[in-house]
Parts: sequence; structure tokens; C-alpha cells
Amino acid sequence: MYDDGKATAPTAPPMIVDDVAYRRHVPDSQLDRIELTVAPGTDAGAARRSLEAALAPWPNLRLEDRAEIKAGAAKDIDLFLQLVLALLVLSVLIAALGIVNTLALAVVQRTREIGLLRAVGMQRSQLRRMIRYEAVVISVYGAVLGIGTGLVFGVVLQRAMAGEAGMDALAVPYGRLLLYVAFAALIGVLAAVWPARRAARMEVLHAITTE
Repeated sequence: MYDDGKATAPTAPPMIVDDVAYRRHVPDSQLDRIELTVAPGTDAGAARRSLEAALAPWPNLRLEDRAEIKAGAAKDIDLFLQLVLALLVLSVLIAALGIVNTLALAVVQRTREIGLLRAVGMQRSQLRRMIRYEAVVISVYGAVLGIGTGLVFGVVLQRAMAGEAGMDALAVPYGRLLLYVAFAALIGVLAAVWPARRAARMEVLHAITTE
């Protein structure tokens, strides 16, 4: 790589020695990175062309400036985030199935209770709304519990790795977290559609006589 001279390379080690002193301690080690700092006032484009010409006999070597290194690191981080988001989507689907299963079992186990509520005057729409509210409570409670736990672990991890590069600052996306809670509530509403419809379609007399 080469640098434009505006700042020191962040990847430089805390101690720099010449090749002779380095080989004295690790004679069999091979270099895998060379960092260059151009002199102040040097044309960065001309320096790059010169380095490309010098490296032409070795096509396996890659020349990168600071911007390209940052773009490569950002690409790796984006790939990791996409993997995390894929796992998040999978967990959301599993959570939605869990809510549907929980509500369906609740409807079956509370058949007599639902029949009594309908017998005393509860409308079908009110029953469906009650089931939806239960689903929202379950999903929001799970989202708040999961976000809170993840936030605590994230803060602890950041504090433990505060000395590492890129881990000095703690940023909590409060807006995004609130959006996740709202999305969890929406998932609860959607997951309650089938159990609520099933509960509303129960025959009142049959439900009351169910043990």
C-alpha cells in the first residue's frame, strides 16, 4: 500500500525496526505487507503509477491506498452485518411461529372460557381483538427482553475491548431499537390472525360444554 502523506497509517505497529534487526529474530518469516508514506507534496497519482509499474512483474501483489483499504474493511463489515440480518430474519420467523403455536394452544385450552365470554355478550370482533392484544404483549415482551439483554452484552463487550482499534466509541442506535420493538408488535398482530379467527368461529354452545 501507499499513503498520500496526510496521516500516518493506522495499521503501523507500535515499534518499527529495520529489516536487518527484524531478520535477526525471525529469519524465516516472510513479509506480507509493505506500508509506504510518500513525501509531502508528491503527486499521489504519479506515485501510484510508479508503484504499479514497479510491481508489474509480480501480479500476485496488490496495491491499495487508504481509501481502498477502508472500502475493503467496510465490505467485510457489511458482509458480516448481512449474515447477522439473515440470522435475525430467521429468528423472527421462528418467533412468529412460536407466537402462533402459543396462541393456538391457548385457544384450545381456553375453549370453555371463550364460550362463556361469547355467551355473556362478547362480540366476535372483540374476541379477535383480545387475541391480537395477547399476541402483541407476548411479542413486545420478547423483543424488549431480547433487546435489553443484547444491549447489556454489547456494552459489556465494548467496555472489555475498549483498547482495541475501532472499539473505543460506544454508539447505541436508539431509533433503530424502537423500530425493532414496533416491528415485533406488527409481527404479533400478523401471528394472531389465524388463532383469533379460529377462536371467533367457535360455536358458543359447543365451547361451553367443552371440559
